[in-house]
Amino acid sequence: MSPTNYMIILSTLATGTIITMTSYHWLMAWVGLELNTLAIIPIISTTHHPRSTEAATKYFLTQAAASALILFSSMTNAWNTGSWDITQPLTSPSHILLTMALAMKLGLAPLHFWLPEVIQGSTMTTAFIITTWQKIAPMSLIFLTMSNLSTSVFLLMGLLSSLVGGWGGLNQTQTRKIMAYSSIAHLGWMATISSIMTNILIMNLLIYLIMTASVFLSLIISKSKTIQDTTSTWTLSPTLTIIMLLSLLSLGGLPPLTGFIPKWLIMEELILQNFNLLISMMATSSLLSLYFYLRLTYTTALTLSPNTTQTKFKWRFYPNTSTMFITTPATISIFLLPMTPLILL
Repeated sequence: MSPTNYMIILSTLATGTIITMTSYHWLMAWVGLELNTLAIIPIISTTHHPRSTEAATKYFLTQAAASALILFSSMTNAWNTGSWDITQPLTSPSHILLTMALAMKLGLAPLHFWLPEVIQGSTMTTAFIITTWQKIAPMSLIFLTMSNLSTSVFLLMGLLSSLVGGWGGLNQTQTRKIMAYSSIAHLGWMATISSIMTNILIMNLLIYLIMTASVFLSLIISKSKTIQDTTSTWTLSPTLTIIMLLSLLSLGGLPPLTGFIPKWLIMEELILQNFNLLISMMATSSLLSLYFYLRLTYTTALTLSPNTTQTKFKWRFYPNTSTMFITTPATISIFLLPMTPLILL
């Protein structure tokens, strides 16, 4: 794809998200989501390979079905109430359909099956876009309509997503699939808090985007598509290896790293709301996610794959890659915890 076409598609992608975020009319929100979907399809299918074609097809069918559900729910609500305003109360059938549609858009369990397959069939850069930028528009709709959606349904979907994200990532060897299940688990935490305190939801989303960006940029620079590839990252760049290690631990929510902030605040808020059993199960399920993060950090920084003196190390082949873009997200994803009181203000 030529740079001009690529920039036009990226601009359309950004425009679709901004339209959805700033609209208060259901039709405009739907138009933004459709622009978003149609712009990402050429990016997914850039690589001429059956896997990328399959991923683009799965993504299109899933997102088209979710968009159709959103349009149908908004039309049903407008028929019954006479209003297309997003912030207006929803009727019972409409909010059920909207919950299903937004869960499908995001990849929340049990409507998550498309996400790992699409991520695995995409390039690392495309997977980065899908797991970060593509979550913003649906999450903004959840933020705007949360007062009209069912709290119990989102709590249940959040718990299920946290469990599925933890269990699903345990036996994966591909880093893209690991990041896909990581995304599902983090979305579960966001879905849980979305019905209780939307301010923490926004903060959690921003921290998730930054941490995921840091990990994906590390994987892109080191060209690590599998766990085995990460074993020789140290020979490429020891500094990058340390950044990747700390970013993965932050994504797992270990203190004193940034990833501990959202888990800490969500657990505190759920305990105040007397959801003790729910938060106990979610905290236990986060240990599953922590296991495969620790597995990645162990192979990345603490081991070296079996090799001989003729082994073709990465530094002999790959030219120096600019690490300018990873500096800011890596710094924020590692050192933000002491700033928590300022963030809460």
